[in-house]
Amino acid sequence: MGLPVFSMRQLLEAGVHFGHNTRRWDPRMAPYLYGSRNGIHIIDLQQTVPLLHQAMVSVRDVVGNGGRVLFVGTKRQAQEKIAESAKKCGQYYVNHRWLGGMLTNWRTISNSIKRLKDLEKTLTSDGETIGLTKKELLNLTREREKLDKALGGIKEMGGQPDILVIVDTNKEDIAVSEAKTLGIPVVGIIDSNSNPTNIQYPIPGNDDAIRAISLYCELLVGAALEGIQLEMEAKNINSDAEKIDLAEEVPSETSDVSEDTSVNETESQKQTSASSHEKHEIENDESSKNTKNLSEKNDVKPKDANDPNEKKEKKEKATAKATTEEEVSSENTSTKSLGDLDAMSDESNDQTNVLENPKTENTAT
Repeated sequence: MGLPVFSMRQLLEAGVHFGHNTRRWDPRMAPYLYGSRNGIHIIDLQQTVPLLHQAMVSVRDVVGNGGRVLFVGTKRQAQEKIAESAKKCGQYYVNHRWLGGMLTNWRTISNSIKRLKDLEKTLTSDGETIGLTKKELLNLTREREKLDKALGGIKEMGGQPDILVIVDTNKEDIAVSEAKTLGIPVVGIIDSNSNPTNIQYPIPGNDDAIRAISLYCELLVGAALEGIQLEMEAKNINSDAEKIDLAEEVPSETSDVSEDTSVNETESQKQTSASSHEKHEIENDESSKNTKNLSEKNDVKPKDANDPNEKKEKKEKATAKATTEEEVSSENTSTKSLGDLDAMSDESNDQTNVLENPKTENTAT
């Protein structure tokens, strides 16, 4: 895109070369004056062209580095153009009265900006206006309009600007002095009655003609837009460089990950094989135990008839059986002999009674 191109003819057609009455001049502007015509100083445009280009470069560099540009023009013929130009390039502006301390007392200005935002939120939402009287709403509306007129152009700035663009340095002398105090560079349109001492980027030219002010604003807006484009390109380059760095780092990380994955797979295979081996051993042990239990339960093992142990066991069993039978027979014999003895004793008792009582028997007969 590049910086906007302009020529000396454009400056002449816009009336940039016209100064003020010779009686109102500032002698410190003598180096920038070409002469006078009909009691009016003529500004040397051969010096205006390079100085204007230098100012455009400074604005482009500030915006390209992410800085803020504050356009200042509170005079009647510059108010509308200043606001329009600032909005066009996404910057900030002050087109009504410059409040004292707008730069040096930024904390107080920040509180006023916060109050303005709260009022806007309150008045734009229907729920928060319920319960307020008409007079209260009217007072809030007036307060919001007053704050918006003074601070509406800087309410989103978020901090002090990095460079100022001032149309009339004589009218905005407070802004110039505050910028000097804070070390903020100033791009100033200086007429034949202006003081160029505290202006870092002076632009000798007419600061009253609307056409001249419009030309300055258009050129500086173009420089700001060029700075925005450079900033975006720089961000894209940085993002591309980051992507390249990430792409270079990814293969090494991938190789590390693949190595770790292979190691993990090897370990998992080892663990799997070990677990399967242990499982097979457990299954074999369980099967052997089951087989043993079944063989013991069902007497699966055959008995050999010729086995000496078997013969010995049979002989012992036969001997034990014979012994048991003898004991039983002896018990029966003893029981029988006892019965016989009892019978014999009974018979002997009867015979004795008969012998002792023969008379009784005879009497009975």
